[in-house]
Amino acid sequence: MERRLGLLAATSVVVGQVVAVGIFLTPATMARTLGSPLLVLLVWLLIGATAIAGALVYGELAARYPEAGGGYVYLREAWGPRVAFLYGWQCLLVMDPGIAAALAAGLAAYVSYLVPMAAGTSKALAIAVIAAAAAVNILGTRVGARVVEALTGVKLVALGAIVLGGFALGRGDWGHFLPFASTRAGTPALPEALAGGLLAAFFAFGGWWEATKLAGEVRDPARTVPRALVLGIAIVTVAYVATSAVFLYLVPLERVTTGEAFAAQAGEALFGEVGGTVFTLIVLVSVAGSLLATLMGPPRVYYAMGRDGVFPSAVGELSPRFGTPARAIAIQAGLASLLVALGTFDQIVGYFVFVAVAFVGLTVAGVFRLRGRPGAAPAYIAPWYPAAPLVFLILLTTLLLVVAVGNPRQSLGGVLVVALGLPVAALVPRRHRLEAAEGTSI
Repeated sequence: MERRLGLLAATSVVVGQVVAVGIFLTPATMARTLGSPLLVLLVWLLIGATAIAGALVYGELAARYPEAGGGYVYLREAWGPRVAFLYGWQCLLVMDPGIAAALAAGLAAYVSYLVPMAAGTSKALAIAVIAAAAAVNILGTRVGARVVEALTGVKLVALGAIVLGGFALGRGDWGHFLPFASTRAGTPALPEALAGGLLAAFFAFGGWWEATKLAGEVRDPARTVPRALVLGIAIVTVAYVATSAVFLYLVPLERVTTGEAFAAQAGEALFGEVGGTVFTLIVLVSVAGSLLATLMGPPRVYYAMGRDGVFPSAVGELSPRFGTPARAIAIQAGLASLLVALGTFDQIVGYFVFVAVAFVGLTVAGVFRLRGRPGAAPAYIAPWYPAAPLVFLILLTTLLLVVAVGNPRQSLGGVLVVALGLPVAALVPRRHRLEAAEGTSI
């Protein structure tokens, strides 16, 4: 693959992958759960700092293995090909197409707010949007990156206008932040509230690690990828804090119910009767950027698997005309379209949240194994080692326990489905270089 992406493009992919409709919905969940503006602020900052700690490790892994595939490559090198195959197995079958389907269906639902349409028409629109996003990414990495950059810029400008306008126009009340530290009546006990708030905030940040799947197409990846990850997460943190603050300024915490209602109330307070329409347009831009990024990074995993021989070799080939993994992108788009047509992606993806987060933790833990091996140090070494990976893993383990206790059936179901990939992994032929990596497996 040609290295065409610079810092701006890589950072835009990070922000575009993370900032979608959740920036309007999550503040309500956190405000209702935590019941304190101070706790909302602290949780956002804590999750942002923890994400940066994880990003520093992913940056080192990208510097060690600056090739397409991201987590798949890092898991292969740290824990062996079978673990990497299981990661790719769950990404291909469920997680990646499921997220793309959810974003496309969400975008179509918001379009139907502006232009009422039947359920069948909404599904057709979602599938058309997926096809369009896939086509943009197939046409060229640089083309897709430019569109992601543009959409990311528009969404950040729009969010900035909401924040500045919300405070400058004086249509809220600073009294909504009082009491600032103490929690409101009816708020869950502090341990339960923190668990719920941290979980909501973590998943609002979810997806920043996907940008490393493009490392094979980034110029000077040892410098660019770590910077893009940290810069992107910092931008996302500021966006979440600022958006939550202006929402609370516009709408008293006591009126917070659902995320949709919270955003609608804030929009009405800021823009009047057209507030819902303005917010809907901003959401459409945000979701479109995330969908485009989702169909840009993840297909590099299937491309890497095709090159390793654990997936049909044709998927590991680049388009001779566009230089992109066109078949891998088409596979994800096709599966996402199928899930939209079936309409069951929300339930399916729910079963794999636990497993997906666990693979992220296993990827970060791999740095301890890789640093213990002889060989030249990579061009970038994550600072604050071992504190950075340990902080990230401690929070991740806590969140995994919360998810497992809260949804034991879904968590176990996801683990069992991923485990079904073990006999498949044993049957799939592997090329010589992947077999050579077998000695590193657990």
